[in-house]
Amino acid sequence: MRVLVVEDDDGISRFIHQGLNEAGYAVDVAQDGRQGVDYAIAADYDAIVLDILLPQLDGLTVLKDLRQRGLQTPVLLLTARDTVQDRVLGLDAGADDYLTKPFDFTELLARLRALMRRPPLQVDVLLQVGNLEMDTAQRFVKRGDRSIDLSPREFSLLEYLMRNSHQVLSRTQIAQHVWSFDFYGDFKVIDVYIGYLRRKIDRDEPDSLIHTIRGVGYRMSAENKPSAPDS
Repeated sequence: MRVLVVEDDDGISRFIHQGLNEAGYAVDVAQDGRQGVDYAIAADYDAIVLDILLPQLDGLTVLKDLRQRGLQTPVLLLTARDTVQDRVLGLDAGADDYLTKPFDFTELLARLRALMRRPPLQVDVLLQVGNLEMDTAQRFVKRGDRSIDLSPREFSLLEYLMRNSHQVLSRTQIAQHVWSFDFYGDFKVIDVYIGYLRRKIDRDEPDSLIHTIRGVGYRMSAENKPSAPDS
């Protein structure tokens, strides 16, 4: 899952960036409101963490701009302001939730998970492809009766594949969703992580769930169709 953080305070932005990365999210950071708008319309984000007091454009202006453009990405507002009127202004501008500073990171993470489960994204908590099951809330994966231990990046990659099962996903699509703008286009990294997943989820199983589509990318499916070997 990919998150945009729009925060001009270096300490707070680094704190959020590190915490989300450790939780398995791909994270981009914009340091002013104008840059936040540019990032938000340039990539497909699952959620946006948006500070209100920003240079260039304030957070409420950014939020109104994004909603006027038709962008429905869930937005969590961050601010030091804690009056009822401030919360009303933020929610009326199109925010989905509101968190005041200082905050506990575990609460921010829980609120983001809740936002990404809401419509219009309709993000299911329980995913299944064949006998492979994932609980995104408990961050638990099993195939049959065997539990599977995944790194945060492996978990994010597998979640993206499972949410788009039966679709052919290019390496570019995978990079844009699972990695951040810091990804420099070395698609071999994606192939390496696909290899990691295969070794973990296909171990002792008769059928592979991740199929290579030569020259394009990958498709996840329980259908036993022939797949090309990794290059």
